[in-house]
Formats: sequence, C-alpha cells, structure tokens
Amino acid sequence: MVSNPVHGLPFLPGTSFKDSMKTAFHRSQTLGYRNGYAIVRHPTVGIGGDRLQFNQLSQAELDELASKAPVLTYGQPKQAPPADFIPAHVAFDKKVFLESQGIELNPPEKMALDPYTELRKQPLRKYVTPSDFDQLKQFLTFDKQVLRFYAIWDDTDSMYGECRTYIIHYYLMDDTVEIREVHERNDGRDPFPLLMNRQRMPKVLVENAKNFPQCVLEISDQEVLEWYTAKDFIVGKSLTILGRSFFIYDCDPFTRRYYKEKFGITDLPRIDVSKREPPPVKQELPPYNGFGLVEDSAQNCFALIPKAPKKDVIKMLVNDNKVLRYLAVLESPIPEDKDRRFVFSYFLATDMISIFEPPVRNSGIIGGKYLGRTKVVKPYSTVDNPVYYGPSDFFIGAVIEVFGHRFIILDTDEYVLKYMESNAAQYSPEALASIQNHVRKREAPAPEAESKQTEKDPGVQELEALIDTIQKQLKDHSCKDNIREAFQIYDKEASGYVDRDMFFKICESLNVPVDDSLVKELIRMCSHGEGKINYYNFVRAFSN
Repeated sequence: MVSNPVHGLPFLPGTSFKDSMKTAFHRSQTLGYRNGYAIVRHPTVGIGGDRLQFNQLSQAELDELASKAPVLTYGQPKQAPPADFIPAHVAFDKKVFLESQGIELNPPEKMALDPYTELRKQPLRKYVTPSDFDQLKQFLTFDKQVLRFYAIWDDTDSMYGECRTYIIHYYLMDDTVEIREVHERNDGRDPFPLLMNRQRMPKVLVENAKNFPQCVLEISDQEVLEWYTAKDFIVGKSLTILGRSFFIYDCDPFTRRYYKEKFGITDLPRIDVSKREPPPVKQELPPYNGFGLVEDSAQNCFALIPKAPKKDVIKMLVNDNKVLRYLAVLESPIPEDKDRRFVFSYFLATDMISIFEPPVRNSGIIGGKYLGRTKVVKPYSTVDNPVYYGPSDFFIGAVIEVFGHRFIILDTDEYVLKYMESNAAQYSPEALASIQNHVRKREAPAPEAESKQTEKDPGVQELEALIDTIQKQLKDHSCKDNIREAFQIYDKEASGYVDRDMFFKICESLNVPVDDSLVKELIRMCSHGEGKINYYNFVRAFSN
C-alpha cells in the first residue's frame, strides 16, 4: 500500500490531505528540442516540484514489462487456438430488440422528422425523353414569316362601347403574338400603335396558377398547360386574349397559303363585318292642336330651335302681287246675315285667303277684316294630310267652308277671268264657263233690269251716268291701264278701299286729273265716312 509521504498515512480516500500552505502548482516542462527536432522528456518532478511516486521508466520499457509473461516451471505454455471469428450481422441475424434478454419494450412510435434533413432531401429525378422539336431549326426555317389576321373587338354591349378593328400578327419563328390597333382619321383616339406587345400567349393554365400575379411576374412553362399556336387562329372563329373576345374575319394571302400547305385548310373566305346602318326611325308628328298651320307646328318637332317652313321662292316671284278677288255671301239661317257681303282675296304667291266685309251704314254690324291671311283647309280632309283650297275651287256658285262658316261665291273681278283663261288647265270647263257667262251678263245687262235698278236706287243711276261721262271725256288718258293694279298693290286686304291720303298719292303718281270737276264729283260719291275711298267704282271710269 502506498503511504502518504507527508503524514505517513496510507494514500487512501479520507486519509490524504492537501497542504494549505502550498503556493506552487506549476508543471515541469516535458517538451524540448534536440538538433532541431522536437523530443519528449520525462518529468522528473511533479506539480509544484513534488517528488514523483513511480519508477522513471520509458514508455517502451513499460510496454516491454507489460508484455512479458512469467515462465512456468514446465516450460513455455502452448498457446490456445484462436476462436472462430463470427461477424456481428451473422451472430445477430434474425434476432430483434430485446425479449430473449427479458427486456420488455413499449410499442413502436413514429420517429420525429428533422426539418433540416427533410429540406436536404433531393427530389426524385425524372427522366424525360428528349423531343425531336428543335427551336433553332424553327428559328432558321420560319424567320421573317408572319401570319396576319384581321379581327374586331365588339364591345357594343357595354356602356359607351364600340366595335374596333385590330391586326393580329403571329410570328412563326417563336410562336409569339402581337396585336396592333387600326387607327382611322379623326377617330378621336391617341395614336398608340400596339394593344399588346409581342409575347407568347397562354391558352390553358394549371389549376394552381389562377392566383399567379401575372401583372408582376412573367408566366413560365410551369404555370401553362397549353400555349396558343397557329392552329388556334382560324378565320370565322373567336378567341379570347387578355380578357377580350376577338373575332377574326380575314387574313392576308400568305396566311391562306400557309394554312393550305400546313393544315390543308382551303376555305378561308372573308367575312363581311361592315357596319350596317340601322333602319331609319320614322318620325311621327304629334296630333295637330288646331293653332296655326300644320307646317308651322311641325317645325317644332324637327329642331330644338324651330325654323320657318321653306317657301317656294320661284312661285312667290312669279305670282307676286297677283290677287284673285271674289264676292261672296254668308249662308246662314239668321235673317241679319242674308244682306252681308264678303270679299275673298286669294293670293297666288302664298295660296292664302283673306276675307273682308265692307262696312254698311246703319246695318248694326261692324265691317272690316273678317279673316287675316291664312291657308284654309277643305272640309273632310285629315289632319295629317290637310288639303287646302286652291284657285280651281273658286267659281260662281261654289261653296267655300271657312272654319265652320259656309260662303257662296256670287261675283268676281275681270282679272279672275283673265287668269282663268290664261291658266285654263287648272280649272274645270264648268268653272271656266260659269265665270265667262257671269261676266257677259254683267257687261250686257237687260233693259228691264236697268230700269228696275234705276227706279230702285237713283244714286246708282247718277253714279253710272257720271262714270259714262268720264269714260267718254277721258277715253284717251294714259293711266287707264295701270290704275287698277296700283290700287290693288296698296289694298293688302283686298277690301276695295284705300285711305284718302294714299288715294290722292296714287292718283298724283299716275297723273289722274283729280282737279277736274267731274272727277271731283266721282271722288265725292265714292268716299266713305271713315276717311276711305272705294276705288272699285272709281276705276270703272278709267276703263273701257
């Protein structure tokens, strides 16, 4: 037993003590160099300079002592034969975990997965048979060969939508598509040349690629199952690109030859997509309300700011100041209306009619303008297609209905007969004969009638005698041909009366001898109490 060198106690646990006064704990150097090589030296002292308690033998000497065995008395012992070597996989073959050794284990559990190990696992390699398609060959074969299609995008179903035309280019060299806009002059659009830049267009996407951010990232082959190819562009069919439905209606000659040689398609006729004008909408006028003329009321339906209806300027120039005058009586059951007389004036320039009632003294009826210038509609004519009275409707004995009042034509002036004879095609033979017979009877009255008329009204006899005298005295006067027309120009209402001042101005312009005593007497007899003069009887004195 090794004893404690300090205290003389055995070197056993509990019998050894540390020297609390010891301060040196350094270890002696065991590494040195000799002739430039590093060598190991055996320590001579222990830690802090203490004496070592074992023999100072080298490692080789220790190994030799450990390998020596004592020689027995009976000589060198025989070595036992080595045991056969049995590998572990043979010794423990078909022997699992630990029941033969009396150890019971829990049921097997699923081993936890290591995220790092799973991340490092390589996916299974897929071997794809290489295709015989050669992109370089496609590029060299179809370089500068482009299919051109003409298409339309019809967006008229949406608000403010329209039908616009486009040109679709399909590049055979790399199967890319380009859409160009077709601009027309003054179409009101910015001159952008392209609707879509040249790119490959996906036709069918994979299911999980619907949420792919196409506006940020480009679509690759992993998100697309099928791309658009040349066989998808056929004249007469529609295809959807960028959410728009394009209808292809035509292509160029090169495209037709390519489809004939590549796909055997020969029937690619051009489809007419020209804009068809909608059927015109028939303008229906509202019902006539009875105010004004139908033509004037209809102008309010044709424009926001109504304009006057167009007039026949040629007719107005040819028939300017031409007026047909008729004397009529009112057909009425009232006794007071039987003696009333009316002068109808028909203006050939505008086909309008005015009615004037000559004032009669002590009749109890105020004379004057009965109807202003207007067109008179015939009875039983429709509102949508009114028929107005014309010159052919006025003759002796004709009944003219004006707004519910019936008038019978009794007499006309000489100008009416001249106009009817020069325009006989407008009148019926009966109407022309009635005017001619009436004028003959008026020019050659019967002696009995003259005598009766003279007996009834002495003033008329005096007037007729004065007119005859003036006719004989002034038969060669130069104004007799123009005096009637001059008075009719200033008689706008065709009443047969003009103002006194206007009467003398006209006579002065025509050199009428108003200072003659007979003419003065005639003016006095033709004067009216209201400052007007009846020029009908006055003109008779200057006509043969």
